[in-house]
Amino acid sequence: MQRRRFTDEFKSEAIKLAKQPGASKAAIAVDLGITANMLSRWVREQQSQPATMTRSQSSSPSNEEFERMRRELNKVKTERDILKKALAYFAVDPK
Repeated sequence: MQRRRFTDEFKSEAIKLAKQPGASKAAIAVDLGITANMLSRWVREQQSQPATMTRSQSSSPSNEEFERMRRELNKVKTERDILKKALAYFAVDPK
């Protein structure tokens, strides 16, 4: 069986969920498809590591990335509108 690998983003989101007040690590782990021990280990490892990134160094998108995402969003919106019109056209009963 091949070992599953999890991205740092997945781990950080899981840790955020686990740190919420009243959150059950076992329930969160089941929802995410991991073991509670693994989630607990991730939380311990994150707590033992000093915060190396400041807010200015965080993964904020660059201007080019932001513009690329804006263009992609506009393209997807256009495609959605075309599909809505096509659905309305083909949904009409020919009598």
